[in-house]
Amino acid sequence: MKKYILGLTVILFMAVPVKAQGYSVGDVATDFKLKNVDGKMVSLGDYKNAKGFIVVFTCNPCPYAKLYEKRILELDKKYAAQGYPVIAINPNDPDLSREDAFDKMQERAKSRNYTFPYLVDETQEITKVYGAKATPHTFVLKKEADKYIVEYIGAIDNDAENNNESKTKYVEEAINAIQKGKKPTTTHTKAIGCSIKWKKA
Repeated sequence: MKKYILGLTVILFMAVPVKAQGYSVGDVATDFKLKNVDGKMVSLGDYKNAKGFIVVFTCNPCPYAKLYEKRILELDKKYAAQGYPVIAINPNDPDLSREDAFDKMQERAKSRNYTFPYLVDETQEITKVYGAKATPHTFVLKKEADKYIVEYIGAIDNDAENNNESKTKYVEEAINAIQKGKKPTTTHTKAIGCSIKWKKA
């Protein structure tokens, strides 16, 4: 009887699919509807003419996020007009990181003249689904019909300290390849940044 119960337990366990958190290159990314610093809800579907997106999980106080801020603005300036706008998402729990509170996000977006949405992931569900591990962490998406295909995941470039003029610009290289109908040469790198401040269970 014990063997029967044990065997049944194993079968039931194997029959229940366990979904891993986080996307891999080639996955179809989910859309979302998150609050922007202007109070409006924003989703990828709002961008009818977009060819893809540069989704960046970032925040206010992280030193690495600050170092990359100008480069994120430059990416939006360069690629939004080409159909690949930046969508920034703050994943941090403001109870653990006061500088990431919504009013602080609004202040930073205004003072730095953000040209892109700066969204708050209040439940952190989108952060978990995408699999963001650090701030900043970037996902380059290519739009195909009504799907968003993950083409690149990782760092914006290989220069987290912003002191190397001959840096490898991973995000730019990925988008340039996609625009030529090719797959990026580099599809995954390690995101260098601060750990995400997760809500306490």
